[in-house]
Amino acid sequence: MRRAAKILHTPALLLTTLIALILSAYGFIVLHSTGQVGTTLRDGGFGCSCHAIVPSDSVHVWITGPDSVGLGGYAYYVVAMTGGPAVRGGFNVASSSGALSPFGAGVQLITGELTQTSSKLFSNDTVSWQFRYQAPQSGSLDTLFSVGNSVNGNGNPGGDEFNFGANFIVHLADSTVGVVAERTPLSFDLGQNYPNPFNPGTSLEIRLRTHAHLSVRVYNPLGDKVATLADGMFQPGAHTLKFDGSAHPSGIYFCRVEVGREAGVRKMVLAK
Repeated sequence: MRRAAKILHTPALLLTTLIALILSAYGFIVLHSTGQVGTTLRDGGFGCSCHAIVPSDSVHVWITGPDSVGLGGYAYYVVAMTGGPAVRGGFNVASSSGALSPFGAGVQLITGELTQTSSKLFSNDTVSWQFRYQAPQSGSLDTLFSVGNSVNGNGNPGGDEFNFGANFIVHLADSTVGVVAERTPLSFDLGQNYPNPFNPGTSLEIRLRTHAHLSVRVYNPLGDKVATLADGMFQPGAHTLKFDGSAHPSGIYFCRVEVGREAGVRKMVLAK
């Protein structure tokens, strides 16, 4: 009787194991194709562990938008990603104290955080989403956290990659007196590009306080990367980088500077 019972339960056990394997292999389609939150560095930095155990340096995630917002005011931002398999992508953005809301298609709000409504196709090696940020009524600083997942689109998490974006610091201004709260010193100083507006070239000076990895990229307002000005180790001191806009149309561009986990953005205007 015992042997018969064991034999009768074997198919059920095999079926359960098979279902578990299928869910493991196709978890993104079943669980995360319509978004996932709670994966940023704000919440412990787990990322999307169903795709990869550790973040990948081949994936670059960043946020562009104003680095200062008045208390209680709002601004619009773009979160973008390059690298990895670069077929489809998903994201998660969280804020320390501000309020986030969708802006444009493909973005949804879940438990106060933003994520995709469905995985989005890459275009010209980049995928991006837009969102709205409202600053809190008090405080001096807020932080936007981001993570992106770059997938191969075949439903199997093997080969998919994710990475965290550099924390984006929002300085909160007291609009009643027009004074910006004191800023936390960064490991670098970032000047405004000159000339600005420019045609066709402009220069940007960055002063590093330590030997560090410096990444400088230029993006259009849709989050598409148009140029890489630096990507490597640099010595302490001042470094002048030049952007040639002769091959690009007139408009607003964002220069994104990353030094380790710190970042800064400068808005540049190309006027032909």
